[in-house]
Amino acid sequence: MNLLLLEDADFVAADRVILRDRRLKHLQEVHRAESGDSLRVGRLNGLMGRGQLLRLDTQEAELQISLDQPPPAKLPLTLLLALPRPKMLRRVLQTVASMGVPRLILLNSYRVEKSFWQTPFLEPAAIHEQLILGLEQARDTRLPQVLIEKRFKPFVEDRLPQLAAGSLGLVGHPGDYPACPRAVEQPVTLAIGPEGGWIPYEVEKLHAAGLQPVQLGERILRVETAVTALIARLF
Repeated sequence: MNLLLLEDADFVAADRVILRDRRLKHLQEVHRAESGDSLRVGRLNGLMGRGQLLRLDTQEAELQISLDQPPPAKLPLTLLLALPRPKMLRRVLQTVASMGVPRLILLNSYRVEKSFWQTPFLEPAAIHEQLILGLEQARDTRLPQVLIEKRFKPFVEDRLPQLAAGSLGLVGHPGDYPACPRAVEQPVTLAIGPEGGWIPYEVEKLHAAGLQPVQLGERILRVETAVTALIARLF
């Protein structure tokens, strides 16, 4: 981890924390930390700063912290993503958090298998775990908002137009469409489909809601690759 991310339950005083979970193991085995070391720390959804390791043993680590730096700015992006395969979902959640996406909407699609919605990786605790890993990687503290929409048509018809209002609405989809724009300087609502892509009906519905289809070229990309490529191109 590039940032030791602290949660409210870790604090035993305003400037003291005690760690006993996987972060303790990481300090011991990866950082090979010792008493007196200074580490990058951040409070979940709060400021970042430095932490001095006061004590480290097999049971717990105690740090004195000072938080005085804001986290990096989030992207002006709402990402709509057709629910990917469970194993890929974990990686995508980490990517979304590390790239600074503030809001992710996991959406149903004709090509999303019904079994995907039964995965334990959609449990709030499991989503939280993967987002934390992404924040630690990128040195960020603010959790993205993750929403789940299991009904495509009601969401796209009733809520998406208002959600996308005032933003550049885009649908990532291979085909004879304009190229995805580069380095935009306005809020974006971006929809990315499942492995097989959106079906024509879904593209039409997204278009009617204000999202214009765009493409990245002739190559068909995995969902996790498309997410990274589109966000990097846009911002």
